[in-house]
Amino acid sequence: MHRRTLSTALAVALTFGSVALTTGVAGTAMADDQRDLGIVSFGDIVVDGVHQRVFVSDPDSDRIVATDFRGNFVREISNLRGVRGLELSADSGTLYAAVPDNLGGTADAIVAVDTATTTVSAQYPTGDVNPQSVALAGGKLWFGYGDLGTGNIGSVDLTDPEHKVTLDGDAAKPWTAAPLLDAAPGSNTLVAGLPRRSSTELGVYDVSSGTPTATARTTVAGEQLKDLAVTPDGQRVVVAAQTPYNHVVYKTADLTAAGKYANTQGYANAVAVAPDGTVAAGNDTTYGQGLNVYKPGGTTSVRDYDFIGDGSTGRLAAAGLGWAPDRSRLFAVTSAGDSRYDLRVLNTPTKAVTAVSVSAPTKSARAKKLTVTGKITSKVKVPAGSKLTITRKDLETPNGRKIGTATVASNGTFTFTNSPPAGGRVTYTLSYAGDANHLASSGSDAVDVSRAATTISLSNNKKTYDYAKSVKFTAHLGKTYKNRKVEIWADPYGSAPNKLVKAGTVNANGDFAATYKLTRDTRLTARFTGDARYAPKSVASTVYTRVKVSTTISRQYKNQQAYGQTYAYFHQATNPLFTTSMTAYPNREQRLQIEYFYEGAWYDGGSQYFALDSAGVSRVELGGTHDIGYRFRIRSSYIDGASGDNVNTTTHGGWKYFIFTK
Repeated sequence: MHRRTLSTALAVALTFGSVALTTGVAGTAMADDQRDLGIVSFGDIVVDGVHQRVFVSDPDSDRIVATDFRGNFVREISNLRGVRGLELSADSGTLYAAVPDNLGGTADAIVAVDTATTTVSAQYPTGDVNPQSVALAGGKLWFGYGDLGTGNIGSVDLTDPEHKVTLDGDAAKPWTAAPLLDAAPGSNTLVAGLPRRSSTELGVYDVSSGTPTATARTTVAGEQLKDLAVTPDGQRVVVAAQTPYNHVVYKTADLTAAGKYANTQGYANAVAVAPDGTVAAGNDTTYGQGLNVYKPGGTTSVRDYDFIGDGSTGRLAAAGLGWAPDRSRLFAVTSAGDSRYDLRVLNTPTKAVTAVSVSAPTKSARAKKLTVTGKITSKVKVPAGSKLTITRKDLETPNGRKIGTATVASNGTFTFTNSPPAGGRVTYTLSYAGDANHLASSGSDAVDVSRAATTISLSNNKKTYDYAKSVKFTAHLGKTYKNRKVEIWADPYGSAPNKLVKAGTVNANGDFAATYKLTRDTRLTARFTGDARYAPKSVASTVYTRVKVSTTISRQYKNQQAYGQTYAYFHQATNPLFTTSMTAYPNREQRLQIEYFYEGAWYDGGSQYFALDSAGVSRVELGGTHDIGYRFRIRSSYIDGASGDNVNTTTHGGWKYFIFTK
């Protein structure tokens, strides 16, 4: 079997010609980012929209790390022993941090950081009380403090020039640990929760007088409270606890249940509420969705994130969520449990993902009407009447051309008709630009559109030529649309690669010629690559190539004309030497044949194959007893398929004549 190698160009053309783009592609406004925070522990996260900074506390390393909105490191504030809870002032000018000094010294304090310079601007000592959580309400900065078994609420009077610190804000002392605190911006209502205990206790305080007055207190269902967040209107608090799985909502007026955000993937461990009331509810699942986003008042998520399946570091950290004030980004801290924490920057998190599926016919006739259908899907229904841009890509417009729009029906489907002017592979792409509630997306499908058949021919098929002969091959191309170019390729037998001999435009008669030097049997192909109305067409001609072969005789004592030929004369005791030169090829052999003349005819005296060296030379000595008076002749031949290869056609050398005398 002859070996053949497809040209790279043809192989690529066949590959791409067989691909159908049929799946819809979900789009995003911009790609999400993920950065290693370089921290070994996580305490709290705060987002500064004015300076576009994200602040993350690292208690075990005694520092706060500041990044930009893409998660790139900007600066760190060091030497803050055990720093944990963070809170941002209303004007974003100051970041407050609870620094508990867990070693039990006297350095416990609330630290103020200038957000413009990212440097410590003030410290407010609290005494050895272990402050953990901070929140602004009623013109004061409140902090939850305490150790295992005891806890309470303190405050820093920000309007007092001395920034007076007050402890034991709740005279009832109900807390058995430092409570988590939160409040709506500008609110006089402070909400507290008992963290990481076997029961979830909540308390609400009116702080309008400057002193906390408990207005509601209760133990709710669940345990291991990890996070809580008050809604912007101050009327609700969303609780994230290990049990129940759901993020439960309570009224701040009386702490009665007011709904929930369903979660079936893992333990609820984080919640953040944007200024407009959008809720981000996270859990510590090791599989499936780790974060769900809900529009204000909604109980069905509009966006879901899988922190495990998308290749990130892993599960969401407790209390690891923070909103950019304009809701353009949601920041999430995730951890793989190996002391590595990443900041996930989730862009346009309030927009629902959309997907466009497109279905076109498998085949269609050129310039005939075809129908394309499809559907746009999303967790949040795309409004009826929305438009999708139609782009058609074909041989005449390989970069695509917009040809109109398709209208979305009430059930999300769409349909349109088109008459493709070009044949070949035609791809229809439907693009949805998105809106205030939806991300952009697109989908496509392709149809094979028929093209007319042309004719092409190539000269010299099945002819045989001498080795190294330069032969002219002429292709003739029939009727086409615009493309009048032809390629001529040569594929020699053996391992030689298929190569382009020449490409160009046919003349006015439809002819195109190329000259090729033959060294092996060769399959030549004339190829028309097609155009918008005529399909590709190829035709092949196989030509055969002889080898070069010559044989010389040596050791004779004379050469003489006899019997119409030149004979070499040998003495009977001399062994003739026959030297054959043949076109070299790996492992090639030549066949040496001998005949003798008897009673007017030549008879076969036997034949044998002899190997050629790397230069194509074979030397054979004729030994034995030599008969006097007989005429002999020999010739060397290349036999296709029997001489060790099949890359040339059978070629016989000329006969050489000799005779023995006394």
